[in-house]
Amino acid sequence: MHRASLTAVLCGALWLASSGPAMAQDTPSGYPSRPVRIVVPAVPGGGLDLVSRSVAQMLSEKFNQSFVVDNRAGGATVIATELTAKAAPDGHTFLAGTDALRIVSVTKRVPFDTRKAFVPVVQMTLQPYVLLVSPSVPAKNVKELIAYGQTEVLRYGSSGVGTSGHIGMESLGIISHSKFVHVPYKGGAQSLVALLAGEIHMYPGLLLSANAAIKTGKARLLATLGPTRLPAYPDLPTVAEQGFPGFKIVNTYGLFAPAGTSAAIVRAINRLVGDFMHTPQMSQKLIADGSQPAERMTPEEYKVVFAREYEEFERQIGQFKTKLF
Repeated sequence: MHRASLTAVLCGALWLASSGPAMAQDTPSGYPSRPVRIVVPAVPGGGLDLVSRSVAQMLSEKFNQSFVVDNRAGGATVIATELTAKAAPDGHTFLAGTDALRIVSVTKRVPFDTRKAFVPVVQMTLQPYVLLVSPSVPAKNVKELIAYGQTEVLRYGSSGVGTSGHIGMESLGIISHSKFVHVPYKGGAQSLVALLAGEIHMYPGLLLSANAAIKTGKARLLATLGPTRLPAYPDLPTVAEQGFPGFKIVNTYGLFAPAGTSAAIVRAINRLVGDFMHTPQMSQKLIADGSQPAERMTPEEYKVVFAREYEEFERQIGQFKTKLF
């Protein structure tokens, strides 16, 4: 997907989202009093970065104050997670989180429980992963990929150790009796670059950031890693359909605030971002790219969902812990 086309769509969505009052109702008087940071645990250019920048742009318009993206890649999101957890809970720092926010806590890569360190503010999007392979890989489906892996050592990239892509691909390797070699990078954008450069054979990535490479033939889709087919690629089968029932990797993007952040600020951001994600232009573009706006939830409902999925990661990681870490 090209930046120019994304920018045009986001500007259209921004126009609709900005048609209301400049200041959200029910927020504390004088908020925000200075620029607000949205800490993104990835390098610029990936799906999370692009969505976060569109949200920051919209909130800047709404509050007449700068909301800026602060890219803090590295450590499989640990750097950004620890930075935000230590920030003052005054509504001027948010974390753009993925499922890795649960994983780094379950695997004890951060010295705190993210369920207690953060307030879930709003779930922005959800999207399945897709399995991308280099054009040099002759396989046309997952079964052929597994067979090819019997004669070649297959390297795959991820956004870091313990991320959803890492855990999911190791799971696939186990159930298919294949040996995959993990090559961690600092973010999805770097993993995609590595795939295009031939450094790795495959990459479990997000369609949002890989569309341009797919459409130009620089990378090839082998399967969707989610539980259902994608509207954007209805002929692309899931891994489950290709002989591995129940297999899936999905990802969510959400905003989180340090524990203790004002409930009024959290509610205001929840409402504004939720409305923005469901504007026609933004919603349609996300769906076209293989993503979709998340179901509307209050912060309280999002907290329950976050805790439930945290427990699911504990169960999954417990099964593969000796192999993964």
